[in-house]
Amino acid sequence: MEDWKTFKKELFKNREVKKEYERLKPEYALIAAIINVRIKKGITQEQLARKLGTKQSAIARLESGRSNPSIEFLGKLAQALNSNLQIKFTPL
Repeated sequence: MEDWKTFKKELFKNREVKKEYERLKPEYALIAAIINVRIKKGITQEQLARKLGTKQSAIARLESGRSNPSIEFLGKLAQALNSNLQIKFTPL
């Protein structure tokens, strides 16, 4: 873990790298939240896909950040995970 912290600190010396990291932070926070809820509920990607009427590969793309889900899809995902979807803006 210390190696990652050192590596990250070194990377962030480059302002462009830090800017891009901050830009992507909300996307990766969403992905982490989806994965964490799915795992806590004990649901596999395949099971979640069936609940949503899609394929496991679509869930894998979502969880890897290779898709851009609509708010409507996120609402369906929240229902399938028996969770609440909250989207909010916070001041910087």
